[in-house]
Amino acid sequence: MEILDRLDALLQRFRVQAAQFHIGQVCETQRYDPRPGSGFLHVLRAGEVAFTPPGSQRAVTITEPAALLFPRATPHAFAVPAGTTADLACATLDFQGGEAHPLVTMLPEYVIVPLAEVPGLGPTLELLATEASSPLCGHRHVIDRLFEIVLIKLIRHLLEHPDTGYHSHTPGLLSGLAQPQLARALTAMHESPEHPWTLPELAEIAHLSRSAFSLRFRELVGVPPHEYLIAWRITVAQHLLAADHTVIDVATAVGYSGTSFSRLFTQRVGQSPRAWAQAHAGT
Repeated sequence: MEILDRLDALLQRFRVQAAQFHIGQVCETQRYDPRPGSGFLHVLRAGEVAFTPPGSQRAVTITEPAALLFPRATPHAFAVPAGTTADLACATLDFQGGEAHPLVTMLPEYVIVPLAEVPGLGPTLELLATEASSPLCGHRHVIDRLFEIVLIKLIRHLLEHPDTGYHSHTPGLLSGLAQPQLARALTAMHESPEHPWTLPELAEIAHLSRSAFSLRFRELVGVPPHEYLIAWRITVAQHLLAADHTVIDVATAVGYSGTSFSRLFTQRVGQSPRAWAQAHAGT
């Protein structure tokens, strides 16, 4: 049976790059102030830290090895109990397109998952520790790629267990991709935004009736299927425009004629495709 890859189309179109900046012991409060468009991935390898979620007065204490993901530019801090140390491996995450990156939009503000719950993560972390302790030629690049592997494995785990990780279960892409029937339709839209998708066609891909598909899609993703498709096409179009593709080529790539695309893009974004591209060139 063919396995549906729910992440491939997202990662093919929109890159994410990790950059390690700390591996080792910490013995006091560590504060992290990200830049716009970036996030953080921390791996608590040993020890204990306390984290106070944004808008909360109650700290979450992490006492076992865990991955702590902050996909958006969310300032945060980890407090280490007095007289103890914590072993942390930390990297920044550079998401192409910033907060418009599909992985960023589908994830909650923060995720904390015990490492023991993520299958297959052990060998990756062992290799990361080896590279950090015995630096050889190119070790920084190896470590950065290993952080990216940790990120993908973590997101893969969240797709299988969307209610895990100290965060609330809310409608959105994560909830949709976590539902096997909707995931088939969402992945089809992600892979082929230029296709003239219809509700009957998407419902058939999901193996659901039209009414059941529409209802479940809206409940889990938060918007009707057609509205999600338009938003996805606009996201892909912005990515292509920022990469200096012509407006007519972008329109074709997302399933529109030049005129209809320009009209829709302007309605949704507030700028014409050409004006938006000039303002975001190279982003």
